[in-house]
Amino acid sequence: MGLSLPNRRAVLAAAGISVLGAAATACARPEKAAQGPPRPTVELDYTGGGAPINPTAKVAVSARGGVLNPDVRLLRADGKAVPGTMSPDRSVFTVDGPLAYDRTYTWAGSATGFDRVPADLSGKLVTLKPKAIAEVTVNIGDGQEVGIAAPIILKFNRTITDKAAVEKALTVTTEPPTTGSWGWLGEDNGSRVHWRPRDYFTPGTKVHAGAKLYGLDCGDGVFGDGDVTVDFRIGRSQIVKADAASHQIVVVRDGAPIMTLPCSYGGGDLDRNVTRSGIHVVTEKWEDFFMTNPAAGYFRIRERWAVRISNNGEFIHANPETVGVQGSSNVTNGCINLSLANAERYFHTAVYGDPVEVTGTRIELSERDGDIYDWAYSWPQWKRLSAIKNSISVRSAPATPSGAPPVPATVPSVAPRGPRPPH
Repeated sequence: MGLSLPNRRAVLAAAGISVLGAAATACARPEKAAQGPPRPTVELDYTGGGAPINPTAKVAVSARGGVLNPDVRLLRADGKAVPGTMSPDRSVFTVDGPLAYDRTYTWAGSATGFDRVPADLSGKLVTLKPKAIAEVTVNIGDGQEVGIAAPIILKFNRTITDKAAVEKALTVTTEPPTTGSWGWLGEDNGSRVHWRPRDYFTPGTKVHAGAKLYGLDCGDGVFGDGDVTVDFRIGRSQIVKADAASHQIVVVRDGAPIMTLPCSYGGGDLDRNVTRSGIHVVTEKWEDFFMTNPAAGYFRIRERWAVRISNNGEFIHANPETVGVQGSSNVTNGCINLSLANAERYFHTAVYGDPVEVTGTRIELSERDGDIYDWAYSWPQWKRLSAIKNSISVRSAPATPSGAPPVPATVPSVAPRGPRPPH
């Protein structure tokens, strides 16, 4: 992975003492040596020197033939000490947590041999300098409750070339156990990787996702900006059954229909007007949304109770102009139109991650439609999108494209990134 490993060397405070505990060699006549101060016999072995180290590597100093004194510390360039822990027997001092990228640190302090002769500790430690930093955002926030089709999406701000290394640093834990796999989707101003379950999540599932990215070489000298975790919960099961031939949608809650609403789909001769068949996923919703479709000849038209189901412009929303054919004909520009009252009624039930299963149109949902098209793949196809080509049955213990409208407060917010090391 191209990470530099920490170098270990013995440092003896007084001249004439060999490193790493090798035997000392006297350079003067015995009678003159006896007249000077006694030489330290304690040996100090510390992390540092040589090539820069990865900031996540273990950093420590140890004493042989004596003990470390309480003044042992690793200093930053500003002279402040990096937090560390001394072992109970004072034989090892270990730095707590990771260091920062591209920094020089200095060892300071002393040790005392069992012969009570002191020795000073000194030396430098340098951490590696990445060529670039890869930042990541998550589509679901801590504590959110989402629908049963919601994937976990990590979106990077740059291209990741060592996708296998990154994927190995990712974990998903669920309660109850859920079979799923990571899949790398097409570049979108940076790489994106999604974790999708094989089947819809079981309602009430608790999910923990983690990404140990700090100090990780993501390829070509690009290193992770920080570790990320998110904990969320799967809510109730709600599936919209949307058969274009029926001219209606059926909202199914926990296996039982709770509303059947007449509607109009897009089914015209022009491809741009055809509602895509396949499993869509609710990503956001707006009480008021201004829609623009230059190809269809309209700009900033106010629509009410708009629930986005894909990033190609497909919504379930109110449209009073098509009320006369809702339930009998498909005339829209790709969206699913409802009456004002029915659109509001559905709007209040929809949450991020709900599946909308559209059938009966001549064009399938695909990567061309952007955003979340994870369920367009069969399970064997999805597993092949993994960089390490495995599926993971976890046990309890791709991101919104650029240019998409901002996510409103009614849907999950971006999860906070783990803090970068302050050292």
